[in-house]
Amino acid sequence: MSDNASWGGPPGQPPSNQPVGDPGAGGPGFGSPLPRCPRPGAGQPPPGHGQPPPGYGQQPPPGYGQPPPYGQPGYGQPPPGYGQPYGAPGYGQWAAQPAAPAPGGVPLRPLAVGDILSGAFTLIRHNPAATLGLAAIVQTVYGICGAFISWQELNAAHQFRASLPPQATPAQASHALGQFFSSFGPYLLLNIGLLFVFQAVLTGMLTGAIGRGLLGSRITIGEAWRIARVPAVIRVSLLVTLILIGLWVPVGALVVLFTVAHINVAAVLFGVVGGIAALVATVWIWIRLTLAVPATVLENIGPVAALRRSWQLVQGSWWRMFGITLLAGIVVSFIAFILQLPFTIIGTVVGGSGGLTSMFGANASTAAPSMASVIIGAIGSIIAATCARPLSAGVTVLLYTDMRIRKEGLDLALQQASERQALTGAEFSSLWRPGQAAPGQVAPGQPPRAGPGPGAGPGPGEGWPPGQGPGGAGYGAAAPPGW
Repeated sequence: MSDNASWGGPPGQPPSNQPVGDPGAGGPGFGSPLPRCPRPGAGQPPPGHGQPPPGYGQQPPPGYGQPPPYGQPGYGQPPPGYGQPYGAPGYGQWAAQPAAPAPGGVPLRPLAVGDILSGAFTLIRHNPAATLGLAAIVQTVYGICGAFISWQELNAAHQFRASLPPQATPAQASHALGQFFSSFGPYLLLNIGLLFVFQAVLTGMLTGAIGRGLLGSRITIGEAWRIARVPAVIRVSLLVTLILIGLWVPVGALVVLFTVAHINVAAVLFGVVGGIAALVATVWIWIRLTLAVPATVLENIGPVAALRRSWQLVQGSWWRMFGITLLAGIVVSFIAFILQLPFTIIGTVVGGSGGLTSMFGANASTAAPSMASVIIGAIGSIIAATCARPLSAGVTVLLYTDMRIRKEGLDLALQQASERQALTGAEFSSLWRPGQAAPGQVAPGQPPRAGPGPGAGPGPGEGWPPGQGPGGAGYGAAAPPGW
């Protein structure tokens, strides 16, 4: 290749702006055998070639290479939210579930242990007239009757202790004991009967009042009496009592039979083993039938159907029911004991020997029962029962409601009904009755009606039953862990 080749031209051709063989062009002509002399500096590297750039090896300026301040993204890291769509939460993040409505102070959702215990106090506080006032009236009437009966029982016990000589013969002891039971027994039976009736009346009225209170409604004592269904509550309570007593009848009969036959070892052995078995069966059946009274009042069903209903609702949740019932019983008993303790102390100090235990003490032959101690004890019993009975009834109603919510999705119907300001008696009964609902509502435990198209969700006034909603649960989040 020739050094004088034109830019872009083929080798061996003269440049286009110079004639061939022109010697005045500053170099040999075309085809000259002598090469052209290179220009000065041609082929030498440019100045500074191979030398480091200025500032190489010097210390970096202050702050270079230091980590960014706390809370700011580091070097090379994307800013927060980079790569996420505008206005949408990150993938895998759940939005906060809305809180369940609580028109009566108790959230209408599956209830935890704390919700049930605190909810009983809340319902009483929201409607004290139909809870505490009602309990005070019923317990006052029973307290007056009970004080008279207790006075007669104390007199009978005092007469028995006074008529029994220190060195009594078996015949004298048998005669005194017969007189004691003939005078003491009727009053004892009367006291048990009055207690049973008054407690049934109070439980029925409190159940209706607390059931209304769940929806935020406040009712009067007269309305509570109308929805109490007192005769049905007495019958179902009597059935439960007879069932529990019937568990002990075979044990007692066999122990008596072995004793009469002078088989003492068998009597003692069967009494211990059979007593333990009867106790376990009594507790188990009593828990299974605990919800019979709320079912009778709220669902407006008969005693036998109420027993079956309670048995069905408690199925699979016996231990949870037992634990909550036991805990509530301890709390209620402690409150009643604290309230009654001052009156017991005052009655002992004032009367000296007004208690039934003192009638059989060392000074029972000379000490007579004190009316003052009986009256003070009755006042303490009225105050203690006035505060304790509404709590016990509230826990039972909330347990019933919780079982209905967990198994039948009753919370959906209650939430819809709470939006209506006033429910008539028929609407209130149909709300609690399984398989029925007020007009425009979905019955608890029934699937929602089909929406306008395939895959449509529940329409207005409808809801998902438990375990069939988008999240596999009823309202809001999953049910809290049971006990």
